Formats: sequence, C-alpha cells, structure tokens
Amino acid sequence: MANYACNIEWSRGDAAFTDGKYSRAHRWRFDGGTVVPASSSPHSVRLPYSDAAAVDPEEALVAAVSSCHMLWFLSLAAGAGFVVDRYTDDAEGRMGRFADGHRGITEVLLRPQVVLRGARVPDDAAIAHLHHEAHAHCDLAHSIRGEVKVEGGWRHLP
Repeated sequence: MANYACNIEWSRGDAAFTDGKYSRAHRWRFDGGTVVPASSSPHSVRLPYSDAAAVDPEEALVAAVSSCHMLWFLSLAAGAGFVVDRYTDDAEGRMGRFADGHRGITEVLLRPQVVLRGARVPDDAAIAHLHHEAHAHCDLAHSIRGEVKVEGGWRHLP
C-alpha cells in the first residue's frame, strides 16, 4: 500500500492564545515542494483570526474528492477511446450532522462539465457510466468516514 504525507506548520507568534484571539493561518507542505497557505474556514472561526484567502480543511476535502473523481474519469474516458478537451467541476461540500451526532461533511456534490472532441462521440449513458465507474474507483470518495488515528508527541518549554 502507498503512504501519503504532508507537513502542517503553525506558529503562535506573539498572540496571547488563551483568549482565542490568535491566527489560525498555517502552511501545508507537500513532498514535491508545494506550500499551500491554509487556515480555518471563516464559517468556523471569524475574521481576522481566519484567513479567507487560504485553503481551509473543508474546501481541501471537497477538492480532493473532486480531483480524484476527475482523474479517474479522464483515465477511463481515455481507455474507452474518448478524447476529453476540458473538465471543470464546481464541487460543493455540505456540512451537517451524521446519525451518530457528529458534525462533518455529510455530502459532496460534484458538478462536472466535460468537453469532448473527436470522431468517437459518447451518448448520455456512456458519460453516466464513466462517472459511475470513476466514483467506484475513487478511494477518497469511500474514505470520508474512515478512521482517523492520532499518534503524536509533545514537549513543554519553560
């Protein structure tokens, strides 16, 4: 099995912290060198303690599911001989409550718009089948309620 890793870094700076008036802005660093500015959602923590221009975890989850679906769709379409010129998705995640009482992203709505070209022209059923298969292959779409383990450490500075 593959392992996926990233580094998340936050620093308090000179904020008091215990009053809750500290920045939630932080950075995500990925193995290829990409650094993404991140923050809590302004829906969760009011401005200016959140950074509205940064990616929040909820948006990232929706983007990851949408991206996974798209990548599988493109692969399956190519395998079926269809030429995809463009794929866009205005995906949306909805926060709610699960039956067990926990809040979370209860639904991810994908709205892909696909532009194809070439001699091989699919019908609606073929496109629906590609989306169905892409969803079936996307491990992230099946992982949202997966187990999260915490294995960390800590230290105290005098």
